[in-house]
Amino acid sequence: MTGRNSGVWWVLDLSNRHWWIIGVVLLLAAAAGVGVPIALKISSSASFEERLEFATRLLQEVPLIDGHNDLPWNIRKFLHNKLKNFKFNEDLRKMSPWSTSAWSHTDLVRLEQGHVAAQFWAAYVPCDSQYKDAVQLTLEQIDVIRRLTEQYHPRLTLCTSSEDIRGAYKRHQLCSLIGVEGGHSLAGSLAVLRTLYHVGVRYLTLTSTCNTPWADCSLADMPGKKAEHGGLTNFGKSVIKEMNRIGMIVDLSHVSVNTMKDALEVSKAPVIFSHSSAHALCNSTRNVPDDTLRKLALNKGVIMINFYSLFLTCKETSTIADAVAHINHIREVAGVDSVGLGAGYDGINFVPQGLEDVSTYPTLFAELIGTGKWSVDDLKKLAGMNFLRVFQEAERVRDEFKRANVPPYEDVMPKQKENNCSSQSN
Repeated sequence: MTGRNSGVWWVLDLSNRHWWIIGVVLLLAAAAGVGVPIALKISSSASFEERLEFATRLLQEVPLIDGHNDLPWNIRKFLHNKLKNFKFNEDLRKMSPWSTSAWSHTDLVRLEQGHVAAQFWAAYVPCDSQYKDAVQLTLEQIDVIRRLTEQYHPRLTLCTSSEDIRGAYKRHQLCSLIGVEGGHSLAGSLAVLRTLYHVGVRYLTLTSTCNTPWADCSLADMPGKKAEHGGLTNFGKSVIKEMNRIGMIVDLSHVSVNTMKDALEVSKAPVIFSHSSAHALCNSTRNVPDDTLRKLALNKGVIMINFYSLFLTCKETSTIADAVAHINHIREVAGVDSVGLGAGYDGINFVPQGLEDVSTYPTLFAELIGTGKWSVDDLKKLAGMNFLRVFQEAERVRDEFKRANVPPYEDVMPKQKENNCSSQSN
């Protein structure tokens, strides 16, 4: 095995008599400004430095897509959504209040160090806004994501399609994508769902840490708890159908097992878990049981692994090896086509040793290489190709609905006793 000079891809396991041919190829490629494809494999026994170098090169060939980051909520908490003095292009570890917060892991400098190509930002609002001002607060969070993206354009660019991700990656721009975390943000309205899509939202997490009037959250599965709906109500199933129709990706992180099952039965498009891990390794109700992982594989969906220590080890401490164990377990149960990355940075306060922030993704890939279980193609799927496939399929299902002239779903959610903040005219 040989190292590389600047701009030259690694080449492995080649006999000396081929070197002159390779040299010519590299020189011609360099002259044409074309990258030489990364080698087909690297030995798991290679040194950590060699594996890290290989991982870094790999992430220059495929977009790394992270399914969930809670920075927008921290911007609200710390800055009240005022971006004027927010130095996102500097190392926030050196600035108050970010430097003293256990919940802060993200800035533009570290995103680029981690080779993150596309980041889903969570437009999250707390459950106590349900039946109150959830829609307004959600729109404010979407607004701060869009303004942040505009402020740091062209390094950041808003992406709303799978093709946008590919295009931005080719232009060396980092994609900002928007996901809404919690179905309470809909206020029980399919019209709000459609409007969220129009302003750039591309996935909806069906619940947060509370039930909605149409879906049970994961807290329903805790010992001593009782489900409110037993999964999805009829209106909840209509939410899934309308999401399929408009091209919104269904996100099942935070939902109960029965809600997972119902959504997987109803959805014609692949679903995701934007930030969840394996229940078999840590029995948090926020993690996904093996039987559901097998159903996810049949759905051709993706679970994007969360790095919260309490979801990896069920304790406040964990290491990068624990994250690797969850990734490998899910690969073994659901298959390599069903695994992705959704660390949950800026929304977690206990992170694994070795995965302290968004800059550490190359280290994760180096550790995966060291297990001897991952080919280059497998690693590319984990990094982003699996999610891109899901995104493209959601778009294909949307286009299929459109060709069939399926009209918008117009179901109305039954009135709720708790909903005392609505006008009488609706």
